[in-house]
Amino acid sequence: MLIPQYIKSKIKEVYQQQVQQGKRSFYIYDTSYMYNKIQHLKQIMPAGVDIFYAMKANPHSYFLKTAKNAGVKGIEIASLGEGMKCFEAGFSADEIIFTGPGKSPEELEWSVKHGLKTVHIESLAEAYRLNQIAVKYNKIQNILIRINADFDIHDAQANFSGGSKKLGIDEEKLIDYLPIISSLSNLKFQGLHVYAASGVLSVDDLLTNCKLVFKLSKQIEEKFPHIKCEIIDFGGGFGIDYLQKGKNFSPELYAQGLKELIQEYNFQNRSFVLELGRYLTADSGWYCTEIIDIKDSRGIKQVITAGGTNHFRRPAALSINHPVEIIEMNQPKIFDTQSQVTKEQVFIGGPLCNTADKVAKDLYLENADIGDIAVFCLAGAYGLSMSHTDFLSHYKPEEILII
Repeated sequence: MLIPQYIKSKIKEVYQQQVQQGKRSFYIYDTSYMYNKIQHLKQIMPAGVDIFYAMKANPHSYFLKTAKNAGVKGIEIASLGEGMKCFEAGFSADEIIFTGPGKSPEELEWSVKHGLKTVHIESLAEAYRLNQIAVKYNKIQNILIRINADFDIHDAQANFSGGSKKLGIDEEKLIDYLPIISSLSNLKFQGLHVYAASGVLSVDDLLTNCKLVFKLSKQIEEKFPHIKCEIIDFGGGFGIDYLQKGKNFSPELYAQGLKELIQEYNFQNRSFVLELGRYLTADSGWYCTEIIDIKDSRGIKQVITAGGTNHFRRPAALSINHPVEIIEMNQPKIFDTQSQVTKEQVFIGGPLCNTADKVAKDLYLENADIGDIAVFCLAGAYGLSMSHTDFLSHYKPEEILII
């Protein structure tokens, strides 16, 4: 991936400013990419399909404000803290859906008091707890039931269904659990949430997920005529081609396939939710860090950068390389025979005192010198907020919005 020239220029400018502050790593954001993606998805998706921003991908106010300006239907949160950030960004309670396992009593109480659009139930215990709170406040809380579907997507970056999972209620238990949950006095069942996998590049795989959810909805309504799945939440899953293999996810093909499925199942008068995070934000961010040292260790170059997994943990956590480009800074040599990289496979790691601190493994670089800037592309999702910034008490890198 080639970094746009205006981004390169800004990186060099910001780098000089950061060095004066004793910092040599930072994030650069251009959220116009996110804005344009949201606008495009709103144009191509079938009627009734709403785009929600899954803010876990990047909870910074820059991204929340961009989501609001672009006209998302709302925000998907997974904690009270995220909910508070939504309020600060100007979103209202009826624009927020709350997902995720292990919601605390305090989080459920906050949800009921503020009247969130939906709370997504992950267990019987959570349903009973939420109902008790709703009774206490004499309110009716809209809910979706999250299902741990009995299938998975083999080529996904991360699977959230199939087998034993902490996420959702097992599909085979739904027939027994649904009458119990729907009988709770202060909960209003509105539909299902089935999120099978994350980071999916195959449109067919995600459409298969949609079809299976539609089948499940039909089965439920046939068995329980008084129940209707008015809302179906597919989660997210749109993948990003981090390995740059030309396998970009096609939202246009997905939109067309989903439209055909909606017509096939006669679901035109229902609401559908897409919770998108990584797909919207990844290409809006670049993690930039100075190369502090390069050394040859038993025939392999080790490139040591100012920041590592404490600033950018995702590559190590998911064991995947991001595209990396080196910005040459033409710094004077420390000594004449110092190591440099020339057309070879390298490891890139930060300053942490452990071997797990690797932000790139077996990565090919054309050239790199001490003092250059290593720029990790597609770093707008699961970047700083996913990282263990307090480890070894290094500085926390700044996040800088350029557009």
